[in-house]
Amino acid sequence: MRASTRLRDLLKGPDIVVAPGAYDGFSARLVEAAGFKAAYMTGAGTAASHLGQPDLGLTTLTEMATHAAHLAGCLSIPLIADADTGYGNVLNVVRTVREYERAGVAGLHIEDQVAPKKCGHIAGKQVIPTDEFCDKIRAASEYRTDPDLLIIARTDARAVTGLDDAIERGNRYAEAGADVIFVEAPQSMDEVQRIAREVKAPLLANMVPGGKTPAVKFSDLERLGFRIVIYPAVCMGAAVAAIERSLARLRERETDWEEGPVLAPMDIFKKVGFDWWNAIERKFTGRP
Repeated sequence: MRASTRLRDLLKGPDIVVAPGAYDGFSARLVEAAGFKAAYMTGAGTAASHLGQPDLGLTTLTEMATHAAHLAGCLSIPLIADADTGYGNVLNVVRTVREYERAGVAGLHIEDQVAPKKCGHIAGKQVIPTDEFCDKIRAASEYRTDPDLLIIARTDARAVTGLDDAIERGNRYAEAGADVIFVEAPQSMDEVQRIAREVKAPLLANMVPGGKTPAVKFSDLERLGFRIVIYPAVCMGAAVAAIERSLARLRERETDWEEGPVLAPMDIFKKVGFDWWNAIERKFTGRP
């Protein structure tokens, strides 16, 4: 079964789809090992980990699609991927959809920001006209080659033109063919509840610690009617803090050896599939 079909089956089930954000292959493997049924390729995490740059629209289609292929290739669970603005006009959107399909993603989201885009939780965003973005969604929906690929329409209008416009855009984008609507950065629980009531389509919620949206448990989002929730920073935020602590200890102690249990090289290799690869080698070479 295709990953896209599995994702659609999850959406039809009773439980909200919880997709922690992965920024590289290692974090993607850990998301699956933790028992989650889907993963999310964060665009901000891709820019930070792949380029060492902020989320300001600096990544290209080729870089993002290649990164998506790396993540999808090491997962057996569906991957939802950030596709920014679609990297241009309707023609570029069609190419984006097909490149992401070839990468193996199960779903992607495209946003209505003016390019170059910015992180959804920082100031200075602009949005394109509603009709122009509806054309992008129609093109994405009509020209996907995998009918089960999930097309998610994200609107950043809340920070630019207000919540009323964001809700109206969400409904327009659903009419244009989006499978799921993603209203970025509501600023209160009341706004989250309004989106759940007034957008007449399956909904995605984005939980970003320190961002514009208040923390809401995924069980509460499920009760409100949201079908997907992504956590873009859950792995990257933890990794940054842990790496900084480890580097500070190295400077202080002049060694990275720790007392007590440590992650030895083989422990790390096993987390990224060593046993599977080793079994293939033993099968065909007879070596232990």
